[in-house]
Amino acid sequence: MPINLSNIGLLAMAGMLSAPVLARAQPPVAAAPVIAPPPAAAAPVPGSAPAAAPDAQPTLCGSPIPPPQKLDGTPVPPPPTTMSPVLYYVGPCFEKQGNVSAVEAPTYMYYIKAQDQVSLASQNLWKPYNDATEQVLLDDFKRLWATGFLDDLAIDVSDYHFANGAIGKVVTYNMEERQRIKNVNYLNAVDGKPYNNEGLDRTKFEEHLRDLSINIRLDTFVDASTEAKVTNAVREMLVDKGFQDAKVEATLEPLPGGPKLVNLAFKITEGPKVKISNVDFVGNSVFSDGALKKRMKQNKGGGFWIFHGSGVYQEDKFEEDAERMTQFYREHGYIESNIGEPRLKTIKDSKDGKTRFMTLEIPVTEGRRFKVGEIAFDGNTKVPTAALRPMFKLETGDYYNEKHVRDGFEKSKELYGQVGFFEMVPYPELTPADPNAPKDAPNPAVNVTLKYTEGKQYFINRITFQGNTTTRDNVIRRELRLYENSVFNTEALKFSVRRLNQLGYFKPIEDQKNVTVEKTKTADNQVDLNFKFEEQNRNQLSFGAGVSQYDGVFGQLSFSTANFMGRGESLTTSVQTGSRAHDYEVAFTEPFLFDRPITGSVDLHKRDIHYINTTRRRRTAATSRWAGRSRISPAHTWITATTG
Repeated sequence: MPINLSNIGLLAMAGMLSAPVLARAQPPVAAAPVIAPPPAAAAPVPGSAPAAAPDAQPTLCGSPIPPPQKLDGTPVPPPPTTMSPVLYYVGPCFEKQGNVSAVEAPTYMYYIKAQDQVSLASQNLWKPYNDATEQVLLDDFKRLWATGFLDDLAIDVSDYHFANGAIGKVVTYNMEERQRIKNVNYLNAVDGKPYNNEGLDRTKFEEHLRDLSINIRLDTFVDASTEAKVTNAVREMLVDKGFQDAKVEATLEPLPGGPKLVNLAFKITEGPKVKISNVDFVGNSVFSDGALKKRMKQNKGGGFWIFHGSGVYQEDKFEEDAERMTQFYREHGYIESNIGEPRLKTIKDSKDGKTRFMTLEIPVTEGRRFKVGEIAFDGNTKVPTAALRPMFKLETGDYYNEKHVRDGFEKSKELYGQVGFFEMVPYPELTPADPNAPKDAPNPAVNVTLKYTEGKQYFINRITFQGNTTTRDNVIRRELRLYENSVFNTEALKFSVRRLNQLGYFKPIEDQKNVTVEKTKTADNQVDLNFKFEEQNRNQLSFGAGVSQYDGVFGQLSFSTANFMGRGESLTTSVQTGSRAHDYEVAFTEPFLFDRPITGSVDLHKRDIHYINTTRRRRTAATSRWAGRSRISPAHTWITATTG
């Protein structure tokens, strides 16, 4: 839509700004957050042509605009009358919010490029207001609006009449800022107190919002879309607790202490808590209500008249229950079965009106029971049918069982994953064995085609590690059964994760959470693997003291680590010394001797015993042992002992 900025052109949309700042016809000066009233108009310059003054001159932010003058107040001549209109004043205003802004004025002036077009009267430099100026104003409008700071924005261009009749343009950026959030509350709409019921409070709400990546930061602008997301998320939490009619309303309450500061409150109205006293299935004849009810995980309800044990109704969880019941039917050959939309029937409300007991009525369509006709495979070009067929416990003439299909597909994924086809997608296609048979024909059968979309074969480009601040990369890499430039084997990945967990150096690793598989951007069929670790302490320090008849008074100190200096080596040192006996021991184990799967260990031990009124005995021993994959060496021990 065209925008007219000539004379008193107006641009109106939504926006905001800070304290008034003027870019006027004088040398640039630092913008001040508050502008003092301008000085009184100077006397006309001698020799200038008199002109009739208008009834009222335009103002800027409610303050009159002075005639041209120098910084010291000395009047300067106005622009010649032969000139076209000049750009005289430019400035932002916040009249709708008391001419006080939350964002600093220089921030807005950064986006107002028209200030560079303002005349410099003190230098007798007058700059025209023309079509190019109007384009700058239009660009300013777009820049200011794009900041997201403003709730309302209008650019107003008005005429200033100089004493000689020349015209100067005054451009006012009328802005209203968006509201800023200073506090967020979750309140009970009834009493206005902080909400705390059924284990839900502000902390729980904020934790759930973080899990959903929904953030309301303090001292940020109000955003309607974020408010709606929070409202929906909070209501879903209430629904999970059984408050099906819960309402959450976001309200903004102005706060003192500054312009556009508000408190964002989410007011919660719970409504009655819906509990299921009975589940009634309609249309089922093959399986009883009890058999179907056992397949439900949520919304089971309680006894019909035993309201105390009734279950909370969770609407969003019903889809999971319906899927379980549908799978139960399909595992028995009823591939036409369908679980319809549930209906709630009110039985009664509690006396205080806080609980509503209801019956959950679930429509069921069972359909016919099908047997298996022909079994075929399609799309498996990389793995032969002979290798896939034993994975499926389907036989022609048996009743169709979808669980057998799912189990077979899971085994197929493992097989394809071993050879790099981790994107393989299988699915069954069921077609009538006799397309011309009537729907009421006895013993219906379906042909089962097991289809495979194999995808590409992937290889490993890079394997990287994160979080192993102590354990060295080579210690981790030697436990992996995956190698760069080799086929990406998903089963080897699972086995590698188990081996890393057995080390005990890290907190439990989950292949779905701690291992990321990303396609390499520079290659068509390669992936990059990244393992994320969190180290845990594998060091132990113990000390103690005691007294015994044999050893006398003694003290003991020992230290052991299962990951010495991050090398995966074990080191144990212990010292026990007392009045009659001294024990020293150092043990070291290297699980990968010479970077091969050979375990080598050395144990040094020294014992010095002083028997009362008799002799003193010293014993020094050294033991070494090594073990490989195929053999274990006997322990070699060297002992020296002296008695005196």
